[in-house]
This record gives sequence, C-alpha cells and structure tokens, in this order.
Amino acid sequence: MNKNSANILNLAFPLFAILLIGISCNKVPKIDISNADLIPVPKEIIPAFGAFEVTQSFRIMVDSEHDEVMRSAEIFAELLRKSSGFDVPVFQKSGQSIEESLVLLVDDFPELGEEGYELFVDDDHVRLNANKPVGLFWGLQTLRQLFPVQIEMNDVQSERWLIGTGVIRDYPRYEHRGAMLDVSRHFFDVDDVKRFIDFMAAYKMNRFHMHLSDDQGWRLEIKSWPKLTEIGGSTQVGGGEGGYYTQEEFLEIVKYADERYITVIPEIDMPGHTNAALASYPELNEDGVARELYTGMEVGFSTLATRKEITYQFVDDVVREIAALINGSFFHIGGDESHVTPKDDYVYFINRAQDIINSYGLTMIGWDEIATADLSPTSIVQLWASPENARLAIEQNARIIMSPAKHAYLDMKYDSTTVLGLNWAGYTEVDEAYNWDPTTFIDGVPEEFIIGVESPLWTETVETMEDIEYMVFPRLPGIAEIAWADMDQRNWDEYKFRLAKHGERLKAKGINFYRSPKVPWNDNE
Repeated sequence: MNKNSANILNLAFPLFAILLIGISCNKVPKIDISNADLIPVPKEIIPAFGAFEVTQSFRIMVDSEHDEVMRSAEIFAELLRKSSGFDVPVFQKSGQSIEESLVLLVDDFPELGEEGYELFVDDDHVRLNANKPVGLFWGLQTLRQLFPVQIEMNDVQSERWLIGTGVIRDYPRYEHRGAMLDVSRHFFDVDDVKRFIDFMAAYKMNRFHMHLSDDQGWRLEIKSWPKLTEIGGSTQVGGGEGGYYTQEEFLEIVKYADERYITVIPEIDMPGHTNAALASYPELNEDGVARELYTGMEVGFSTLATRKEITYQFVDDVVREIAALINGSFFHIGGDESHVTPKDDYVYFINRAQDIINSYGLTMIGWDEIATADLSPTSIVQLWASPENARLAIEQNARIIMSPAKHAYLDMKYDSTTVLGLNWAGYTEVDEAYNWDPTTFIDGVPEEFIIGVESPLWTETVETMEDIEYMVFPRLPGIAEIAWADMDQRNWDEYKFRLAKHGERLKAKGINFYRSPKVPWNDNE
C-alpha cells in the first residue's frame, strides 16, 4: 500500500464512522404505545411497535365539511408550530396523498358514540376518525400526549417528533366531566379563566361550572340590575378590589370554551350566599335595608326575601340575560347553605326559581340541598355533602352529578403542611382524589341516575393563577380519568406512574403543581 492509499483510508474510516452514526441517529425506533402515559386512559390500545416521525413536511388534512373541524385542526397545529417550528399547514382534503399527514375524518362511526374517536398511527401518516367533530377534538388531545413532552413548550425545541404506531379506540364513561372555578371569593380575569379552560380541555373535561356570585362578590354584568357589579362586584375575600366580567368579556370566555367543546354552566347562588346582591339592592332584603359588603369567609348568614315578588323579577331578569350569553342549556342555582332561610320559604323559592329557569328552556342544576324541594325530572342535583339528599333526588327522578367534598373538592388541603386551602372535609391527597367510584359511593343511588363527576375549586384562600395551579394539579387529571374511564381500567398503583410522567408535561406548560410524595416523580422534578 502506498502512502496516498493509506491517507485515503485514514480519511475514509472517520467518514464511514460518521455516516454510521448518522444512520443510527436517524433510525426510527420501535415505540410501544401501550406504554404511553395517557390520561385519561383510553378504552383500547393496540400497539404496532413502530413510529411515525413528524417533520417539516407534516400537514393536517380535514376530510369533513364541518367548519369546527378546521378550527380544531388549527388549534392543534398552532400548538405544534410553536414547539417544532414547522409550518404545519391545515387544509381541506381533496385527493392529495396522505403521506406525512394527519387526516381528520367525521363519518358514520356509531360505535364511537357522540364523543368517541379512533386514532390510527401508521409509519407514514396518522388518521383520526370520529362520529362527531367533538370526538376529533378529544382524539387530538390523546395525540398531543403521544408526542414528546416538548410539544407543550412555547418556543422551538430541537426534538425528534416521534409518535408510536398503533390504534387507539376511546369514548367517555360519563356525559358530564366537569370542573368548577369560584370567581366570587376571589376574582380572576379573562386570561386566567381561559388558562383554566385549557387545563380542562387537555384532559377531555367538557363542563365548566363558573361560580359567579356569592356573599363576597357578584362577577357578571346584569344590564337590568347594574348595581350588582357596581357595588356587589367591588370587593372580595380579604377586602381586595374584586372585579367583574362585562357581558362582552363573558361572551369571550364562552366562545373560547365552546371552541374546545366545553359547555359553560353559570351559577348564581340563591337564595343564600347572596350578600353581594343584598348590599347592591336593598329591596331584595326582607327589611328593605341594604346589607354591608362582606369580605370574610363565613357562610350561611344571607338570604333573599323569598316572599317578595321583586325577588322573582330579579331572578327572571338575571336568568334571562345570562341565558342569552351561554353555549349550553344549564343554569346552576346554587341553593346550598341557606341556613337562615326558613325551610318552607326555601322550598317555595327553589320551586319558583325552577319554573323561571325552565321557562327559558334551561335545565336547573343545584347543590344537593335543592332535593328537599319539588324537583322537575329534568333537574340535576350536584352531590357535595348529603347522601340522603342524593336519595331524595332520585326519588323525584332527578339526575346526579357526583362532587363529594372529601374526594372531589380541589380546595381541600393536601395535608397538614399545605398553606393554601381548607380542611373542613379532611385532607385530600392525590390518591384520595383518585381512589373512589361514583357508582358505589352512595348506597341506594343506581348508576343510571349518575350523569357524571365534577371537581369544584372554591377560592377563599386562592388568590392567584399560581394558587389555582397548585390546588388543581395534580388532582384534576385523576378526576378527569374517573369521569372518562371505566372503573375496571383504573388502578392507583399503575396510575401514579402515568401521573408522574405528566409532571414533565406540567413543567413544560409552566404549571405550578404540588409534588405529592404519593407520586414517583422523576428525580429532576
């Protein structure tokens, strides 16, 4: 071998090694999607042990005439654009090759029901089928969780965007999968509310209950009763400045929720929890004297004048104006802890308010105390405290939302060291929030009467978005799984490992979550 040949070989070996490394780095790995850390857990996962790689050529094709499918595709595309830097065009499918594409199809898939979906990931494309557009949106949330956690970042990440191949078929257990935000004790602006809605959408929750009035504040503009916000909206727990939503701002919230297939359920708490209204309009008081604004945390001391006709004009006006703003058919009347309302007056009020709500084509929801009134079979009782009230409800053929405080209330402290929250229902660690079944929680309440689950966040001690995040996470994903998945799919000892992986996603989203010692978080959490 001459000197020149030796030099060529000396150059060739490093180049060959670099080429091998490049081939190795670009090799598509085998991914088992049955090991994906999906929350809620899907009904069926069939792995194909391959991978689809999203690159700059990736696009989304909408094989549907529904405008809302295009909107859902854009929401997902924008998420991916931010984190990948790819263009991710979205367009109507019209005969193009489906390679390197996500295809969204609405067609006749009756086995998937109203909200189900079927996700196929092949090595050259992804297809998402659903019976209704809402199913595609929920399927996109599953697809989002199949991506690396970096998809949650708001800046471009240097990441190989690999998704495991296989099939996922899924649909929800309950029609009502809700969360409540109390904006009365402390007020939260439109952007905060939208962020809360995003939390819900990511975990396929579809009912957003807004607690809009209480003793400490009235938070929604009612044009026919303007002092409700001028006076009643001027403070909050602790004496802060409070705030309220104009009807235009509320419509913005409703639109944002609607685009994510979330129904907004407004709550105007009556006849108790009404001090903000009683301070605004003296005629709503039995004695005609306006009450002082209240900034404390006690409950049960206020009541509307239930035998005055002006009260029912007030209720009618409030329901009428709100009915024109919402995207659903539900109106929550509250009805809880009305301790100073005589029982007969309470029943009289609930019955009349129910008639008013029904007259606007709305379904009345109320906390479980309303079961002591004469309920319409269309009315819905939200169980929070009394199993006996739940049984009274089903005797009247009313349906039940399960929100037992010990398990579902997001404002309960995690343990004795938790700074935020209350503990009147006990401490609710993450496993406590997960380890219960709505169908067996109360004896004498058959499963067919239960329409779903909801997790309320009361905000007496919660003042900022960071506070909301800390109390909501990591409990909310577990509530979402209870509402979506069948009981035989759920097991805490398995779920806690999936939840631990979601810690990485929560960090990527910038969420201030509680690092529960019950969960085996990664060492770098």
